[in-house]
Amino acid sequence: MKQIILFFFLAGLTISVAAQGYKVGDKASDFKLLNVDGTMVSMADYTEAKGFIVMFTCNHCPYSVAYEDRKIELHNKFADLGYPVIAINPNDTVVQPQDSFSKMQERAKAKGFPYPYLIDAKQTVYKEYGATRTPHVFVLNKENDDLVVRYIGAIDNNHEDASSATEKYVESAIEALMNGKKVETEFTKAIGCTIKVKKS
Repeated sequence: MKQIILFFFLAGLTISVAAQGYKVGDKASDFKLLNVDGTMVSMADYTEAKGFIVMFTCNHCPYSVAYEDRKIELHNKFADLGYPVIAINPNDTVVQPQDSFSKMQERAKAKGFPYPYLIDAKQTVYKEYGATRTPHVFVLNKENDDLVVRYIGAIDNNHEDASSATEKYVESAIEALMNGKKVETEFTKAIGCTIKVKKS
């Protein structure tokens, strides 16, 4: 009996660890996903990049919508400095039709997104990264030939009002990396909507 209990405990532990995705300091894998302009995009396409602001986001979530202008500002501020935004919609489009590819194209055009807006159609990338919310941010830094995770979490500490945010986590992380310093706040809790998973 003890052996059976231990087996299930270990099996559960393994599943839990696997579901956690990346931690700060882990090496991130590249991806190749469909962009709203019809092209396939991967991080390898950005040969001059020093890192990336990978954001799991979507159309319908009010938290994601509240952060749209701030996402644009982050890209406009840091893309030319080597840290572009790459937005990824992880939601199943049958479960949440507002996040369909055509609706993504409409939203990107209406807002004039200056960054790629990709669809994780097979829902594999968000699982690998460990994203659980929209929005959920992973700041990656190029170190030798690797992309190392240096920050995971929220964009800032006030989703309702950008002007009231007192901690700009992503911005501070990028500025630290550009100056060769350690990121002070490496992890925060992502606040947003749950990722909509394909029903089995």
